[in-house]
Amino acid sequence: MIRAKNIHKFYGTLEVLKGVDIHIKPAEVISIVGESGAGKSTLLQILGTLDRPSDIEKYQTEITLDGQSFLGMKDKDLSKFRNRNIGFVFQNHQLLPEFTALENVLLPTKIAGIAEKEVIDKAHSLFEDLNIAHRLHHKPSELSGGESQRVAVARALINSPKIIYADEPTGNLDSKNADALHQLFFDLRDKYKQTFVIVTHNMVLAESTDRKLMMKDGQIINNK
Repeated sequence: MIRAKNIHKFYGTLEVLKGVDIHIKPAEVISIVGESGAGKSTLLQILGTLDRPSDIEKYQTEITLDGQSFLGMKDKDLSKFRNRNIGFVFQNHQLLPEFTALENVLLPTKIAGIAEKEVIDKAHSLFEDLNIAHRLHHKPSELSGGESQRVAVARALINSPKIIYADEPTGNLDSKNADALHQLFFDLRDKYKQTFVIVTHNMVLAESTDRKLMMKDGQIINNK
């Protein structure tokens, strides 16, 4: 699903990523662990098209998602590619406070120009799968932390992306809600056959994934 070769990233003179290679198979649940500052979130942002590697030509960097390279895309085309192929779940769920849970979930479809009538049944199905069907018309201020994160997961899934990137998705949840979200990722993978890449400090989650990749000093040190 993802193949990347020789990713470098500099911020000024600071080299955050030092030639990262990574491959991720379809329908895998992968965790990326390591100390703060190891480069995990930076790598996730680059793989998710939210940031670009440094000196692509110099390092002959390559990144493909399902066989398609996106490094040469212009911003407009890249935004469309991201909207069609990639979903994101962040530590802070980033729901828009003025919208209901359902309206938040439907936002990616509106960006893609998809009519609501074409996706409303799927949205309702996702709310059922995530056990938040009773929260469809509640705004974020009326949701618990666990419910808000589940809404964010539904939003990530609504466009049927090929891959979901999650950056510390359980960081603000208590242990009960964190455990429930862990299991949810595997249930969703089994049902929708999507790929999950999860940056986490939660070693219980990391150990339960199909593969655990360790990052240290801007490199993956156990990429198998």
